[in-house]
Amino acid sequence: MPDSSTRPYLGQGNRRPHSVGTVLRRWCWNGVQALLFRPSSSFAHRWRIWLLQRFGADIPSPATVRVFPNVRIVYPWKLRLEAHTLIGPGTLIYNLAPITLCRGAQISRMAHLCAGSHDYRQWALPLDARPIVIGENAWLGAEVFVGPGVTIGELCVIGARSVVVKDQPPRMVCAGNPCRPVKERPEPI
Repeated sequence: MPDSSTRPYLGQGNRRPHSVGTVLRRWCWNGVQALLFRPSSSFAHRWRIWLLQRFGADIPSPATVRVFPNVRIVYPWKLRLEAHTLIGPGTLIYNLAPITLCRGAQISRMAHLCAGSHDYRQWALPLDARPIVIGENAWLGAEVFVGPGVTIGELCVIGARSVVVKDQPPRMVCAGNPCRPVKERPEPI
């Protein structure tokens, strides 16, 4: 049996994936998020959108976007929110890669959009960051987890507490762990 002191260990040789500038920018955002974003009134959507835009979020129609105060966003500069989108209370946007909410997309409370993980097949555990796209008029139920590299199709509904690790087709109701299509979603009236 090999000596455990010479055996590789998880994380060995892992280098910081972020530059000093990115780390400083994130610290600034964390301060703004703690002092100005989270304590704001639940009705102060425009104020929070304005703060997100100051930190590089791409929000072309700010007057129609709703983001609740206890939403946690890691990198605003990797976030795109199109018109009529909503991010519900308690949601975590862990956007190590870009996350896009297309027009009309709705994220219910306590969801977790996670655009990054680690490659467990390598000892160094390098970062594996892939973008997430939530399609037009898609709706994610409460406490849904969406993993890296996932695209959710337009008009797709993801049931509460689902774990989405693969792309989900448009116009379907999907649910489960792992999430999969359950039935077609009719065109809304």
